[in-house]
Amino acid sequence: MDREAEIFQSLADSTRLRLLHLLVRRGEICVCELTDALGLPQYNVSRHLRILQSAGWLEDRKLGKWVYYRTAPRLSPFHRRLLEAVLRLREERKDFQRDEVHARRRLKLRRGGLCCVGLVAQIGAAITRKDGSKT
Repeated sequence: MDREAEIFQSLADSTRLRLLHLLVRRGEICVCELTDALGLPQYNVSRHLRILQSAGWLEDRKLGKWVYYRTAPRLSPFHRRLLEAVLRLREERKDFQRDEVHARRRLKLRRGGLCCVGLVAQIGAAITRKDGSKT
């Protein structure tokens, strides 16, 4: 497959469009934060991130057991033009807007600018009563 076809194919999935949009709008995000924001399983998110990275859209940074993704700083002019089109979809796609709201909430849980894995589960457990009902 040629490079341009690979780039187009990387955008041919709604989950990948959602991930790319969110990473452009919110900056560097940990895999678990992306998982929470999109409400998808971690293995699914990771698979889509690898496809986007392979097509040249993303770079990653490992920090301990956490992996943070961001858009590649030196995107080609071809990538940039396509990215503009993806960003223009925001007004038409409710899922993009919903993802941003969820990401904003999740990113507020960071400590020192870093992801807090497990904190979301702890909060959920703290607001669940002993009888199993939520407060």
